[in-house]
Amino acid sequence: MPLDYTVIGKRIAQRRRELNLTQLQVSEMADISVPYMSNIERAVSIPSTEVIMRLATALDTTPDEFLVGTTRRQGACWKNVSDQLRPLNDRQLNLVAQFIAWVTANIP
Repeated sequence: MPLDYTVIGKRIAQRRRELNLTQLQVSEMADISVPYMSNIERAVSIPSTEVIMRLATALDTTPDEFLVGTTRRQGACWKNVSDQLRPLNDRQLNLVAQFIAWVTANIP
């Protein structure tokens, strides 16, 4: 299933507005530039997995809210997982994503 970055950008913007945050505030929390934040919301730029993770943390949600539209806010449990993923490089994050896909497909 290909990702629709226009929809992803809209979901990010919607969550930001739900929290009454500006692009400046979120970009500072996610350690990205304001223009990049704007480009993500407008689907001009495609965010990396790491940026999606940082935006999810900044917006107190999970990446699946942005990627597939499901919401699961689990507080400390999710933040713990997010904190563990944050220092991983792209290769490691890809491996984690593959593992999650395998678990989702194989374990009820």
